[in-house]
Amino acid sequence: MNVNKLSGRLQAVASHIGEDAVLADIGSDHAYLPAHLALRGRIRRGIAGEVAKGPYESAEATIRETGLQGKVEARLADGLEAILEEDGVDTVSIAGMGGPLIASILENGKPRLSGVRRLVLQPNIHAGAIRSWAMANGWCLTDEDILEEDGKIYEVLVLERGTAVYDDMQLRFGPFLSERQPPAFRKKWEREAASVRKILDRMQEASPSAERDTKEAELKRSLDQILEVLGNGEENHGQ
Repeated sequence: MNVNKLSGRLQAVASHIGEDAVLADIGSDHAYLPAHLALRGRIRRGIAGEVAKGPYESAEATIRETGLQGKVEARLADGLEAILEEDGVDTVSIAGMGGPLIASILENGKPRLSGVRRLVLQPNIHAGAIRSWAMANGWCLTDEDILEEDGKIYEVLVLERGTAVYDDMQLRFGPFLSERQPPAFRKKWEREAASVRKILDRMQEASPSAERDTKEAELKRSLDQILEVLGNGEENHGQ
């Protein structure tokens, strides 16, 4: 991966960044995403935020090598502290972290989001934590993507200002993804169902206890949800 050739997951993130956006990419690593978009004239300005010195220096090197000084700026800062009021940031992207960590970055930096209109988020796991945060904080999902790359499956969530109420199934599976059910979605949850079944099978060998019974009941509920959503998808695809 480099500035000219993004990974598939970052290409998916990039596809949801609006034209002429002022973008803050948090946890930007080499600043590949903002640099890629700036070189193509897709964004007005970009900020590459990094909390660690090594990735921050890598981002600075990318900006120098691509001649993007004045167009993209690297900042050493914790989370949304990379955003200043005078930047006029209207779009924030955060990619390559767990959903709970992304949600905590958004929660801890809420005052810095005052002028932001769009969030493009790519959690590696537990995307439901972001959906829950959005519902509680005046953001709603406007789109979702899912893709497989190098054997791993990634989700991309697009949030804008608004009010929405999601039920437990929508929080877990995604309101858009559970409706569309593209191949990567079905593959992800079929894998998860197989994993839960294996755990349940192993639990039959454990000695009975209140703790085991509680865990078994939780896993059965989880499996029932997966089978329900996959079954709904079969019905939709058959129509």
